[in-house]
Amino acid sequence: MEKIVNIAGKIALVTGASSGIGAATARQLAAEGMTVGLAARRHDRLETLVSEITKAGGRAIPLVTDVTDLVSCQEAAKSLIAQFGRIDVLVNNAGLMPLSSVDSLKVDEWQQMVDVNISGVLNATAAVLPQMIAQHAGHIFNMSSIAGRKVFTGLAVYCATKAAVTAFSDGLRMEIGPKHNIRVTCIQPGAVKSELYDHITDADYRKQMDDLAASMTFLEGEDIADSILFALKSPVRMDVAELFVLPTEQGW
Repeated sequence: MEKIVNIAGKIALVTGASSGIGAATARQLAAEGMTVGLAARRHDRLETLVSEITKAGGRAIPLVTDVTDLVSCQEAAKSLIAQFGRIDVLVNNAGLMPLSSVDSLKVDEWQQMVDVNISGVLNATAAVLPQMIAQHAGHIFNMSSIAGRKVFTGLAVYCATKAAVTAFSDGLRMEIGPKHNIRVTCIQPGAVKSELYDHITDADYRKQMDDLAASMTFLEGEDIADSILFALKSPVRMDVAELFVLPTEQGW
């Protein structure tokens, strides 16, 4: 039987790495012996996480990055390649979720979600693909959501962005998998403890999320990181196309 993939020594780029799922994933990958490029906008948070990973015996570098800017993503990728020669893994994790009803017309928030949740995934993917194609190997993880499968009130635009991520992941996997030996996995979590809920400016929907958190046990960022590791370590004959991860209590 084919053994799991050895990921020690490989190079990863994680977006949205300054908190939540991104930070948890960066810690887990570093603990497994990978070098992790931490991409996010908050330099202070990145430096703190680098220090934490280094003290634990891992290796990480901060890459101040705005995923809505293609050039910023390209510079982050170039920095990793210049220092370590390759990029083996991309975790497209950066995202926003400011809930509101469509008739509230929070158009600026809609645009932010489109820019980060969709364009951010496209920009980071475009930044790493040339290197992965050149090395004929790689693994791209796109963070979708249960909201990419099921629509909820207050999340119409968010659900639309996550449905787009899911669709893009499928198409990307079909196009670059057989041709370039690059695996693609779409992670689709349910409720996870994170800073996503801090972006909710609508008081009623913020209370709704607080009530939900009080009534059930949310997933931890580490649970999603473990799911990423499962797909990453799976034998090369396998392409884990989707992982749908829900809290045990979430019966949606």
